Amino acid sequence: MDDSTDVDALDAIDVRLLALLQDDASRSNQALAAAAFVSPATALRRVRRLVDAGVIERQVAIVAPAKVGGLSVIAEITLDRQGHEHVAAFEARAVAEGAVQQCYRVSPGPDLVLVLWLPDMAAYHALVQRLFTQDANVRNVKAFFATHRAKFAPAVQLGAVAR
Repeated sequence: MDDSTDVDALDAIDVRLLALLQDDASRSNQALAAAAFVSPATALRRVRRLVDAGVIERQVAIVAPAKVGGLSVIAEITLDRQGHEHVAAFEARAVAEGAVQQCYRVSPGPDLVLVLWLPDMAAYHALVQRLFTQDANVRNVKAFFATHRAKFAPAVQLGAVAR
């Protein structure tokens, strides 16, 4: 794979770098290069290319919900009108809400699935009023409140994509 800014395919080095960054993005470039068995210049150039190409969307710190409290909620949303413009309008309102961590259009079943984090039940009720109750197009909301998180692994498994 050449080092152009257009990433057509990921090679084994890219996959190693991505796996290492998904495990711990706070590594220094020196530590990342050593763990990936490449030079620091290669690691820096490749990571920059992956960022520029949008393969790496962003780097974040993952906060442990158990340490800060709050509610994790998975909500299934069914709309009355499912035309593209209606789904897009609801989706735009949903993603504008700070409590919405993830928003997916799904099929079959509900129209959208939202993953929410809120500090408490009062904040959840306020969100329900703003996002679900006041929207005349929301037919049904089915909310699931997480009582235990057995696994949270946001990494994308890339082993099969290397060429």
